[in-house]
Order: sequence, then C-alpha cells, then structure tokens
Amino acid sequence: MDDFIPRLNLGRWVDSGIDWITDNLGWLLDGIDTVMDAVVTALADVLLAVPALLLVIIFGLLGWAFRSWHLGLGTVISFLLVIAMDQWENAMLTLALVLIATLVAVIIAVPVGIWAARNDSVSAVVRPVLDFMQTMPAFVYLIPAVTFFSIGVVPGVFATIIFALPPGVRLTELGIRGVDHETVEAGHAFGATPRQILRGIQLPLALPTIMAGVNQVIMLALSMAVIAGMVGADGLGKEVVASISTLNTPQGVEAGLAVVILAIYLDRVTAALGNPADYPESLRAQMLRRKQPVA
Repeated sequence: MDDFIPRLNLGRWVDSGIDWITDNLGWLLDGIDTVMDAVVTALADVLLAVPALLLVIIFGLLGWAFRSWHLGLGTVISFLLVIAMDQWENAMLTLALVLIATLVAVIIAVPVGIWAARNDSVSAVVRPVLDFMQTMPAFVYLIPAVTFFSIGVVPGVFATIIFALPPGVRLTELGIRGVDHETVEAGHAFGATPRQILRGIQLPLALPTIMAGVNQVIMLALSMAVIAGMVGADGLGKEVVASISTLNTPQGVEAGLAVVILAIYLDRVTAALGNPADYPESLRAQMLRRKQPVA
C-alpha cells in the first residue's frame, strides 16, 4: 500500500515556510517581540507595584460593582488565599499575560466576526480556518511561537492569542447575525447608514453574545497561559511545569488552585459585563439615568 501512495513531505513544506518568514520578516518579528514584551512587562510591573491587599480590595469592589456583594466578598477571601499560598506575584504575572493576550485577540476577533457576519463569502472562508485553529492541539502552537520569538513571555502571548481567538470570532458573528431582521429593516427605513445600523442597533443588541465570546477568549487564554509556562513564560504556568518536573505536589496544588481562583474571578466578572441584569440595582439606576434624554 505504501508503494502506491507517495510520501507527502508536508512537515518540510511548513518548516520551509517558517524559515522563509524568519529570514525575510525578521524585522517584523523583532518589533512584535520588543513591543509585546514591553507591554506585558509594564502591566505586570503596575500590578505588582500596587500593594497586594489594596489590589485585593480593588478586585473585590469590581466584583461587587458588576455582580453582587457575594462575588466581592468571595473575591477578597479567594485572593487572600492566593497571598497566603505565596502565589500572588505569579498570579499577577499570569493575569498580565492573559489580559494582554485577550486584548489583542478581541481587537482581531470582533472586526473579523463583524466582517464575517456581513459577508457570506468571508464567513465561508473564515469558518474552516477557525475549525482548524480550534482542533489543533494547544501544544502545537508553541512550536512556531518558539521558532519566531525564542524563549520567554512573548511566545506564550503569541500562542495564547492564536489559541483563544476562534470563539471571539464565532460568537461575534453569531451575535450580529442573531439581531432581529425587522429591527435592522426599521433602521434602514429611517435612513440609517450601514455603519449607523451596526453601531446603534446590531452591536448593542449583540453585546451579550459578544461578551460571551470575550468570556470564552479569557478562559482559553488562561488555560493556554499555563501551557505557555513550558516555553519560559513566567507565572503560574511556570510553577505548574516546575512542579511536574520535580514531582513537587504541594507546589503544583497551590499553583493550580491559584489558576482556578483567577479563572473563576475573570469568568464571573466578564459574564456580568455582558448581562446588565446582573448589575447591582444602584449601578443599573445610574446607567438608566445616563440613557435618559435631557429635557
């Protein structure tokens, strides 16, 4: 059977493509490496410059403001546990990586999702690409990341962005397409331009679905940030990798628990951002007053 099917050197073709990119676009990769490293490092420095207890209180107030006092209290208790386990610095390094990767992924995903929702041809092209990105094992993304950016935080951010991008595109497209057609037609009847309809009708009505996509991007970014510890990205992922290599169970349990706490907090807050019904009554009243026309 092997004699009738020629060997397809697909891996070598991909390797040649990666070599071409590194040889001809090295200046671009160096620029991305410098900027991304500087941004992540700056955010991590800001988070670590704030006293841990003060930052815990701020996180708790954010949870209270956007969800409930139960989340605020749970946040304070959970993050105090992270401090007690001596994982606070690693948690903030991971948080910085996740926030930057999520920001870049959302900046790419939302426009692509809007474009796909408004153009069936674009959607037909984007959909198989997203399928490929979602089914590819997460560890595979580390190979080109390390090839392009060597070892450190930048390959971790790069791999995290690629891995976390698909749900943001999918749910943005789903949200835009799910807007009631009669509402859009009413906007056309009043003479609104496509841009005004997008900004004033489709995006506000699709916001819960888009925020669900952002929520999924954050969760995938956090899961990939742990795997990124294998390529030298500092944070909780590096702690987990170190615990596996040394069979240090206490270290692995503490780092893993800190990841869970960070994931639950980010999940609850971002889920509440997409559902104003979860806001406290006082915050909803302020939002309603701002929306009322001035007499």
